[in-house]
Amino acid sequence: MDSAYARRVDDRLPGSRRAGRGPRQAQKIYRVTLDLLAECGYDDLTVEGVAARAGVNKTTIYRWWSDKDALLGAALVQSDLLRLTVPDTGSLRGDLRGLVRELVELMTGEATSRVVVAALGAVAGRPRLEWLAREFVADRLSGERAVFDRAVARGELRAAVEPAVIVDLLAGAVWSRVMLRQAPVSEEFAEQVVDVVLGGCLS
Repeated sequence: MDSAYARRVDDRLPGSRRAGRGPRQAQKIYRVTLDLLAECGYDDLTVEGVAARAGVNKTTIYRWWSDKDALLGAALVQSDLLRLTVPDTGSLRGDLRGLVRELVELMTGEATSRVVVAALGAVAGRPRLEWLAREFVADRLSGERAVFDRAVARGELRAAVEPAVIVDLLAGAVWSRVMLRQAPVSEEFAEQVVDVVLGGCLS
């Protein structure tokens, strides 16, 4: 995540009390928050529970985040656990295959898959968290945009093609395969998905 972008998001998070990315133990607090979300669900997630497991005083958390929604939002947007590595293979096709692999790992990894499912459940019907979910997606897309900028510069992609559409198609295919069909994801799957999406964009 770009640090300047992270600071801008943090400044705008509902309930964030100050600029910056949080106390020195922020990443530990974020990880505990997401772990407890996956274990207990949104309704049973508490600031007190996060503080106890993270080994910090709850006043430290309240000094930075006004309530659990603000804390959860910061964890979703800023946690290293949910960060995607932006591939740079030298070609758009290679980069998109790398992106698909990153998405698969996010949705199937032991540490991340439960968090993704629990976070989606928490967001549903809660406008404040829906805003934060949009920030999460916007942040990831801001990093992935470099993939498409490089492709345009190399002449592989028309500038008029909207990167978000390509990302949505790839992510939707992975989500359907992993979460809905619960089918295995192979390297061949990643290649086929990218080939189909690019075939539509480049034709």
